[in-house]
Amino acid sequence: MHAAVIQASDCPPVYRDHPDPVSRHGGELVVEVLAAGLHHLTRSRANGSHYSSGGMYPLVPGVDGVVRDKEGNVRYVALDDTALGTFADRTLIDPRRSVILPDDIDPVRIAAAMNPAMSSWVALRRRVDFHAGQRVLVLGATGNAGRMAVQIAKLFGAAQVIAAGRDTTRLKALTALGADETITFDQLGQAADVDVVIDYVWGERAAAAMIPMLTARADRTAPLTWIQIGSVAGQTAPIPSAALRSARLQIVGSGIGSVPARDFLSELPELASAVAAGAIDVRARAVPLAQVEQMWAAETDDRVVFVP
Repeated sequence: MHAAVIQASDCPPVYRDHPDPVSRHGGELVVEVLAAGLHHLTRSRANGSHYSSGGMYPLVPGVDGVVRDKEGNVRYVALDDTALGTFADRTLIDPRRSVILPDDIDPVRIAAAMNPAMSSWVALRRRVDFHAGQRVLVLGATGNAGRMAVQIAKLFGAAQVIAAGRDTTRLKALTALGADETITFDQLGQAADVDVVIDYVWGERAAAAMIPMLTARADRTAPLTWIQIGSVAGQTAPIPSAALRSARLQIVGSGIGSVPARDFLSELPELASAVAAGAIDVRARAVPLAQVEQMWAAETDDRVVFVP
């Protein structure tokens, strides 16, 4: 079969021949890969920068995908850290980490959406006591995951969703997806009275926003939960001590480890149904896996999905 293979953390993947996978025990399934998304998690695990990376090389990347098993079932699967990912013609899966999809599903759409959508979906379901009527700020709303977070917050009944980002053109487009208000990072004081922040930014930018937001809150004793998910602006954030003392601020993380695998897996069926039903707008671009080396570092508005 063919696969994308990475030899070391500083090397791009190369499309080449690769041995066929062989099931090592009865619980594993050899499956045909139909579509696999190129996610930020895929890249960071491959180069070793993600905290969950196992540092195994050579590596076939790919953290999830849509596959077909030998019985003909189409499944969405999320892989554990493994040296044989979904950027291949075939791979090995644990069926307990998958959900069976309808036969007429669009594999590319599902592969593009599930990973970025899962971040905010699981955060609001599993890391906070979120309920309808609350107000949500999405930091980094113009990225793929941020766009979906705006929609998912609305889907869960948020009374107000404020989308924050740098690109004003991209921000304006989010009103059609459910954003009640769009602001730049310089205007974050206008979002002071939200109940939940979904943060894909972190770094100094997030830290600098906290004091102006907390100072402007009408009631500093009202709870504000800051959910840290992504870190496009920096891995560390110099949080002022006053941010934690001057208001009822709680900072929590949401990701692999802080959310048990069983909780992620239990959310898969409903999330897959929402994506399949069109409840979440998806931007996907199907690309032949043979072009993986050229597309590995590409920056596109659409989520790149590799297909055989």
